[in-house]
Amino acid sequence: MADLFSRAVGNADAVLDALREEAAGCTLCPLYEPATQTVFGEGRAAAQIMLVGEQPGDQEDLAGEPFVGPAGQVLDECLDRAGIDRSNAYVTNAVKHFKFVQRGRRRIHEKPKVSEIDVCAKAWLAREREVVAPDLVIALGASAVRGITGKSGTIKSMRSDIRPIEGGSHLLVTVHPSYLLRIPDDEMREAETAAFVDDLRMGREFVAGLS
Repeated sequence: MADLFSRAVGNADAVLDALREEAAGCTLCPLYEPATQTVFGEGRAAAQIMLVGEQPGDQEDLAGEPFVGPAGQVLDECLDRAGIDRSNAYVTNAVKHFKFVQRGRRRIHEKPKVSEIDVCAKAWLAREREVVAPDLVIALGASAVRGITGKSGTIKSMRSDIRPIEGGSHLLVTVHPSYLLRIPDDEMREAETAAFVDDLRMGREFVAGLS
């Protein structure tokens, strides 16, 4: 079971390290200027599951790692409930720099433009996908869908349906964990969190069925 979400690869880890080093100096769009650093993906090059979010947040920008802030904590809890070991997955974002608006001492998240998603995803996410070659890509939110497919769409119309995509992988669309943090009603938040866990579990079962 420990290797359920991994498979052997040759020098893929070295290729990812080279990509990470290259991305550290990325200036392809203006988002690099105010950001602290590039936040590249992390995880196993042998991962069968790749999780793709929108962009790093404030804490991710400072730490240089994806999904380490509040949304990352929610993601970790839900992955655990779904039976997915994050350390055996590959976690990244469609956009590699934190886009924000400065309000006093706070940096408030701002949604990236489609053009920013497209430029970044073509330069980095597409290459991450090529190297990792996951069996399943889980898109966390609409920006992730755009980065993966190059097309825009609503989460409602695509959610909870596993479909083949370019590159030999499959795509599962669900919400971004930050959405769960924004739900004020406790009962609704619990229901939406359970639905998110169900989506993740569906992905785990799909990958398990390929073995």
